[in-house]
Amino acid sequence: MESKTDVHVESARIQKQIENHLGISGSSLLFEFRQMDNKVRLDLITVNPRHNQSFLFHTEVGYDRVDVLRKMWEYVQNYRDKESSFTVQWMARGDKELNTSYFRARNMYEALDKLYFGRDMNTITVFSVVMNPVS
Repeated sequence: MESKTDVHVESARIQKQIENHLGISGSSLLFEFRQMDNKVRLDLITVNPRHNQSFLFHTEVGYDRVDVLRKMWEYVQNYRDKESSFTVQWMARGDKELNTSYFRARNMYEALDKLYFGRDMNTITVFSVVMNPVS
């Protein structure tokens, strides 16, 4: 008789793989799952402890939690080869310090979408977006 893998154990295992691969853990990496029609959407969000801002790392859609986590794991292992690196300089409303954040994205618009994810666009002023040279 074949034993079926516990979905929670498998989810936790894949999440740990993603955390270890990225070198980000605890409250600095958030897995947000949402049900959409008959699918599950996973937004992987990073929190920068220096300036206490969160940004979208990547979004995947799958049939269930384990499926979407497997897709995210696949993305995390290969994203550096498939996406360009961008440097964004920005300032939060009310702050006096210029911040610099780095994103992997297909283009600068996607990098800005990751910066503005989950927030009102008027809360952050962007001063520059630069595509970094390939090293």
